[in-house]
Amino acid sequence: MERQAVIFDLDGVIVSTDDCHYRAWKRLAEDEGIYFDREINLRLRGVSRMDCLEVMLERTSRTYNTEQKSEMADRKNNYYRKLIQQLTPDHILPGVMPILKDLKKNGIKIAIGSSSKNTPLILERIGLAGYFDAVADGNDLTKSKPDPEVFLIAAQRLGVLPKNCLVIEDADAGVEAALAADMLVLGVGTAAGNNRATLRARALDVVSAEELINIISNRNQALHN
Repeated sequence: MERQAVIFDLDGVIVSTDDCHYRAWKRLAEDEGIYFDREINLRLRGVSRMDCLEVMLERTSRTYNTEQKSEMADRKNNYYRKLIQQLTPDHILPGVMPILKDLKKNGIKIAIGSSSKNTPLILERIGLAGYFDAVADGNDLTKSKPDPEVFLIAAQRLGVLPKNCLVIEDADAGVEAALAADMLVLGVGTAAGNNRATLRARALDVVSAEELINIISNRNQALHN
């Protein structure tokens, strides 16, 4: 039997850092005298840091050069890193650990596929550093979601074919990235409203590892018939 895998996005799936991101972008915007609110922040889900910055800058007529933009992105990241230092294992979202343990018990490979360059720090703070079979994050990427690069890297590091992978995502950009990688995708949180997702659920605490394994297995059977 071919190896199977489940690839987890990090922010909004394993742990919620949305508020940390919002507070960091909000502080940067206030530094620059730019309007920023939670509605604008929703547009930043699953998007690279530099692309997020461009969204924030839509509200200003001021022109920034490449060097200035780089400094601003670094400043935001410094604000964010200070906030995520406060994360603990208690911040892992409901339903996550039972699914991770059951997947491992059933021999299913697990990986992280995240656009965040802070993935190693976040995993360390929540006690999951070294827990996953592979990690692909923003430090590996040349293209951000909805490009499938991050998930394809994760699958390659796992030694699992894309068709045997299921991605868990909370952002529409991540759903599109998974589909572009020829992977199945479970949309949770915001992405639970995305009709293109293979499966949708409010959160992981209403999903079982068995369901995820069955979805992958059923696809394999269909492909071989």
